[in-house]
Amino acid sequence: MKKCINWYPVFIMIAIDLAFAISNILLKKVVTDGMDHLVFITYRQSISTIFLSPLAFFLERKSRPKLTLSILCHLFLSAIAGASLTQYLFLVGIEYTSATFACAFVNMVPVVTFLMALPFRLESINLKYSSGRAKVIGTLVCLGGAILLTVYRGIPLVHFSGSQHVTQSIKLSSSKRSERWTIGSLAMLAGTFLWSSWFLLQANIGERYPCQYSSTAIMTFFSAVQSALFSLSINRNHSIWYLDRKTDIIAVIYAVSVFLNIISS
Repeated sequence: MKKCINWYPVFIMIAIDLAFAISNILLKKVVTDGMDHLVFITYRQSISTIFLSPLAFFLERKSRPKLTLSILCHLFLSAIAGASLTQYLFLVGIEYTSATFACAFVNMVPVVTFLMALPFRLESINLKYSSGRAKVIGTLVCLGGAILLTVYRGIPLVHFSGSQHVTQSIKLSSSKRSERWTIGSLAMLAGTFLWSSWFLLQANIGERYPCQYSSTAIMTFFSAVQSALFSLSINRNHSIWYLDRKTDIIAVIYAVSVFLNIISS
């Protein structure tokens, strides 16, 4: 029984990686089919707010500290760095690259977070100990892998004749595909830096407002409003808000369920 408890964090990490992999496949499908990125983010964050608000109200009503203007500003910035802009860049990246690439590239987040935390003394390195040397080696390996994924695509292992993906690839010139891959990689890289900065911001918010459900509910609300306003300002076509494909609905619901399970775990 004790061994099972010790392995519990490992099982959780594997389950989260599997959930993210399925989510990336669904996201690749819906963005390729033409679903608007900001519409997806708005729906996802709105549904998350609806589910989190009752939990925040009932579970943290006795322990919730005063919500000051400063905390609200931090949560607003947190919504931009950790939800709205990060998710938008991630969706652009997954549209221009692949679901596999997105899964691999996300592994850079802990590395970038670690590097960004060093100047703020939130992390430390002591090369005298094996743990310190392991941090350095792990950082270099992850960075090297990310650079390799960015500059080298490789060749397709399987060709599906007649598929929409192959037809689209044939129409695009080699230089155009390379350009799209580069844009997608840069979008992923920018999203990684934003997501890493969000973790540092969350450390500050957690000290000043230690209410997990309340802070997350406010953040998702801000993110939904930000995404909706930005979408309406650049695209007045209201038809993009109709989810007329089953895969769009499934992708939104699944993304929300993954997010809520991570929050509650």
